[in-house]
Amino acid sequence: MKPNRLGIAAGGVALLLIGGCQLVTVQDARREPIVIGTASGLTGFDPAGAYDSGSLAVYNNVYQSLLTFDAGSPVPRPDAAKECGFTDSALRTYQCELRDDIVFSNGNPVSATAVKHSFERILRIRHPLGPGPLFANLHSVGARDSLVTFHLNTADATWPYKIATASGSIVDPAEFPFDKLREDGNPVGSGPYAVSSYRKGKEVGLEPSPTYKGAVTRKGSPVHIRYYPTAQDVETAWTAKAIDVAYMGLPSAALAQIDPGDADVRLSIGESAYVRYLAMNLRSPRSPLTDVAARRAVAALVDRGRLTSEVFTHTVTPLYSLVPQGVTGHDTAFFDEYPEMDSRYAAQRLRSAGITTPVPITLGHQNGPAAMEAKELKQQLEKNRLFQVELVEEADWSTYQKRCERGEFDAFTTAWAPDFSDPDNFVQPLVGTGNTLHNGYTSAEVDKAIQDTQRHTDRGETVPQFQSIQRTVARDVPLVPLWQKKNHVVTRATVTGGHHLAEGNGIWRLWELRWL
Repeated sequence: MKPNRLGIAAGGVALLLIGGCQLVTVQDARREPIVIGTASGLTGFDPAGAYDSGSLAVYNNVYQSLLTFDAGSPVPRPDAAKECGFTDSALRTYQCELRDDIVFSNGNPVSATAVKHSFERILRIRHPLGPGPLFANLHSVGARDSLVTFHLNTADATWPYKIATASGSIVDPAEFPFDKLREDGNPVGSGPYAVSSYRKGKEVGLEPSPTYKGAVTRKGSPVHIRYYPTAQDVETAWTAKAIDVAYMGLPSAALAQIDPGDADVRLSIGESAYVRYLAMNLRSPRSPLTDVAARRAVAALVDRGRLTSEVFTHTVTPLYSLVPQGVTGHDTAFFDEYPEMDSRYAAQRLRSAGITTPVPITLGHQNGPAAMEAKELKQQLEKNRLFQVELVEEADWSTYQKRCERGEFDAFTTAWAPDFSDPDNFVQPLVGTGNTLHNGYTSAEVDKAIQDTQRHTDRGETVPQFQSIQRTVARDVPLVPLWQKKNHVVTRATVTGGHHLAEGNGIWRLWELRWL
């Protein structure tokens, strides 16, 4: 049975039609790999165990999703699927018909059973660092012949966007156990690239996959991704000409010094909504920040102007809301609720709640620019001795994630890069019950408002609800928005396609990189 395809555009019916074909071979004059340097780490190769931008970037290339996003388009289109759509007007049943010519890199077919396995194991494993919160609305998955049917708990117009992300990667049931993560460095996928080499925490080698069929229509060049502990290490590698591309790695000072007229360097700036937050620990009884008055005091002491100018040399923009500028539903809830850097207001909040000052808290952060940021935040929070901040640095990215998840810090800095361009992706995973921050925040008011927004196929109709959510978040303060920035990608003049890595729709298009 073919599904009725209720479109995601307002007031009409749209079809998601097949758009993929076999890769068109491009003969590159050079065959040595293009080397990318980044400080955005890879947690692991199992899509059920990671939900961070560094890992998802690799998944975009090694694995395949049912849907994907074209360059410059926020609307999902088929990749592993022939067509997809809602089969009911209630937006609770979503069905995809798979292509019949796709195989994993080991030769096994990409089947409806494999899709069912891929999503159900995410829910079964429920890894704390995995993408479970993104698929919290999924009730069950059915597989019959070439059809995959998603049954949702409540209406969700954003479901096509969610399964189009790298978190919706399809894995081979013969290679990925149902109830535990695959831990090795030899993943099997059906994406445009296959892993050719791997040194944990150091480097991943990728070669174009000869078996790939899908939405990508051009064959890429071999790529090596080198991982560095800090942005300063990426800068050192760039200066030494050890890398050809610097992605999410160069320090702000280095970016500010790039000369647009330099013929040897290409700088691409994308309209991304990469966001930085100060997250609060609400779940640990010992944490002083379980008291909303203390959290409001923190919000009143943050000076975003100094962060953007002194730490990041104006390469970032102050942010006063959960949803960043440029995304539907953005507002200035934190600006409206708290006077910027007002220690008298903060002191009044603490005094009214009977909280003794200075309030001792721990602030978790990583090294590099994050350490500079944390040092500035410490100075701001300790103004007039209202807080006493102990900085706790954790250099290893995977360990840092686990320590945040365990609630080891009273507050911690964290970044968020959107999976897709919709306000839902800045709200449900961050402040919905069971959120990715694991900070213990839950609000029935917020959860209900999120469900209300997901009923609208016309996303413009959701603005009042998202603004209401952000006002609630500004009052509850489970996190404090700090800043947002655009994606900066720097390449040698001999490499083209860097602007495709700078795009802000969540797809890392390595296949667009090539030698000139």
